[in-house]
Amino acid sequence: MTGEYTCGRCLQVLRQGIASYSRPALRAPNAVNSRRTGHRSLTSLTRRTPPRTPPPSKFSTRVPLSPIVQKANSATRSSRALLKPNNLFHKFSGSPAPAIRQRAAFIKQNAFCPHPSHQQTRMPVSPHDPESRKSAAVSGSSAPPAHSHFECPDCGIPVYCSEEHWMDDYEAHLEVCETLRQINEDDHDLHSGRFFPEFSYPGPQDENFVINMTNWDTFMYSREFEAINDDRSMRQVTRMLTYPITIGSVLHELSPYSIRKDSRLTSEGLKSISALRYSLHPPRTGEGADIQGLRIKAPPVRIFILGARAESSLPRDVWLQLSHIFPRSLINLIFIGPESMANRDEEFPLPERTAENPFGGIVEDRLGGQMKITTYVDYFHTMYKAQYFQPFDPYLDCVVLFHPGLGHPASSHEWEETLPLLLETKVPIITTGYTQWDMERDINWVREKCTGEFDILLEPGENLFRSLRWDLNDLDPHDVSCGNWGLWAFRGRRYEATHKDS
Repeated sequence: MTGEYTCGRCLQVLRQGIASYSRPALRAPNAVNSRRTGHRSLTSLTRRTPPRTPPPSKFSTRVPLSPIVQKANSATRSSRALLKPNNLFHKFSGSPAPAIRQRAAFIKQNAFCPHPSHQQTRMPVSPHDPESRKSAAVSGSSAPPAHSHFECPDCGIPVYCSEEHWMDDYEAHLEVCETLRQINEDDHDLHSGRFFPEFSYPGPQDENFVINMTNWDTFMYSREFEAINDDRSMRQVTRMLTYPITIGSVLHELSPYSIRKDSRLTSEGLKSISALRYSLHPPRTGEGADIQGLRIKAPPVRIFILGARAESSLPRDVWLQLSHIFPRSLINLIFIGPESMANRDEEFPLPERTAENPFGGIVEDRLGGQMKITTYVDYFHTMYKAQYFQPFDPYLDCVVLFHPGLGHPASSHEWEETLPLLLETKVPIITTGYTQWDMERDINWVREKCTGEFDILLEPGENLFRSLRWDLNDLDPHDVSCGNWGLWAFRGRRYEATHKDS
């Protein structure tokens, strides 16, 4: 029995047993392990002698065993954590994590050098796009496009084609270098192998406790999250919680968005949001768990998440936080989009489309007893024309678009048929954006396509519950953004007819 081939927990208990008892050392840890795990002890598996039989003499003293225990424990501790908190910065190509090295190879193969001396590889999508600094005309004086192979020593990410271009354009790179280094360390933290206590979410809460939705800190404190004293851990946990909490921050009765002077909710927004808040905060009826406590409940509130991508694959404990915010209401999350089953390969193949399930919906029921999640790998306008979800009720229905790219040149054509149908539902449409420019581009596109046919419910601005972690675009390392940075809402305009006296 050597330390290299023994469980570290067993060796730790073995060492404590040797230090505490003068009896044979193997008896105490075996008894402890058998009580804790309910399995047969180590002695009963290896030898059929009675438990009182002393073990070999080499285990009867403490001195010969301590070097083995120390060596095994140190090996166990080193294998649990790949990287330490003070050793998270590594160049992507030399990262100890294979996934990050693979990502570095992808960036070097697809990203182009942003130096102004190169020719343009595509049309700029915004004034902040590095491609806008390049020469649009192909001439002999402009260098051909080159891939980013040189890794900045300060941020560790491939950003330029050579060290010369990096030094020449260093002033422009400084604008995002510190953010890129933070992204580098956050990515290595996810692959460090450490235990993540910040991903342990609280369960249902006493209804007498009031949730404070002023900001992330007050929300986590009032929801009784475990204390997070590290900025990096805060960035990691908000990266996933931003999706359900963004919805809850708009629909909650104590929402930070109201019609006060410093808030952004409009008068039309107050009408629509108040209807949903009425359904999400029903009056107490004395409902209980026994038969006498059975009460008639209102229909579930349907939240349609269109163009779902990464948010549909989030752990269900994350989405259950939305149910804990509204404990007295039923919630039905409906993910719709051709990429709504991305990163969920273990659930393939998709169910067959039958008469009972014409669009192949995947139903996840009884999530906490108050929530149901349904996923459709299809387009909303196809299901809308089939009248699959009709009728829509402004008291029970809401549409959410996470980073839809309404005005993006590559995705705007996919929304041209969907947008008029969304306005016909007359339900609130909550929309987010990666950046200020991305959000304004979506608003301008909606105004261009549907001028005079919609009302702004929530003025555009920064989301109070945006992700605190920045993300990197692998096709353009200088393009950094964060999830749900911007937030705004709109709805199809309602025309109220009045009778004129004859």
